[in-house]
Amino acid sequence: MSFFSRRADERLARIRGGVAGKVVAITGGARGIGFEIAGQVLAAGGRVALGDIDVDAVAKAAADLGVEGMALDVTDSASFDSFLDTVEERVGPVDVLINNAGIMPVGSILDYDEALIRRTVEIDLVGVILGTRAAGRRMVARGHGQIVNIASVAGRLAAPGLSVYNAAKSGVIEFSETADAELMGRGVRVSTVMPSFTDTGLIDGLQTNMLVRSVGTDVVAREVLATIATPRVRVTAPRSFGWVDANPAVPVGLKRRLSRLTKTDTMFLNADRTARADYDARIGQS
Repeated sequence: MSFFSRRADERLARIRGGVAGKVVAITGGARGIGFEIAGQVLAAGGRVALGDIDVDAVAKAAADLGVEGMALDVTDSASFDSFLDTVEERVGPVDVLINNAGIMPVGSILDYDEALIRRTVEIDLVGVILGTRAAGRRMVARGHGQIVNIASVAGRLAAPGLSVYNAAKSGVIEFSETADAELMGRGVRVSTVMPSFTDTGLIDGLQTNMLVRSVGTDVVAREVLATIATPRVRVTAPRSFGWVDANPAVPVGLKRRLSRLTKTDTMFLNADRTARADYDARIGQS
């Protein structure tokens, strides 16, 4: 076995050891990144509970994985408390909460209706805050716990057509760092995983290119499990996107030139609405 293979095996064993036996609750767990995280947690020996607003989808996902699945509206604090109560009753006290639920409308800000703007911020940002507060209260009382919030590299990269999503994910990044600073002294860590554009319904109808490629959900899930095993304030998925943390300091003119080069100046303004129709219907974007 080569040195690099041995190191990779050692890292995998360390990650699995850091996840094994933990109760992991995942919001937005019915599909996409949430579903993939659940599968990898189970493979590592953890225990899983899924929450999702789509009752039928979460029931099917839970049945497919052989785990508990419950209705959850992340924008409703009472729903979040009920979800965590049920997880504790059926699976055990939550060691890790993954705030994964989110939506990504695309198009000009001038075309968004008010309901869609509010829904995006409430799910993508307010839902993360409510989940962190609800789980954090329980974890602080026990003296330990971890919260992993799924943001996006879009929280560091301004992209025309993603204005509201950019705003919400940027908020998640800064909120999570602040919450971690506040709670780590009380035994609770709060981390952010920032995926690149991922092969889920969020990118339906979008034309990626050689410079802007999407990644599989497995790439994101691996970074989530690594973060559970070794808590970090934030990490990108894939890690090669770590440079995005420096992007806010880049001069605006240079950012605009790079945006034109990668075509992210138009990519999210010109979605194929036919290809995106099912996703748009699900999130309420007409």
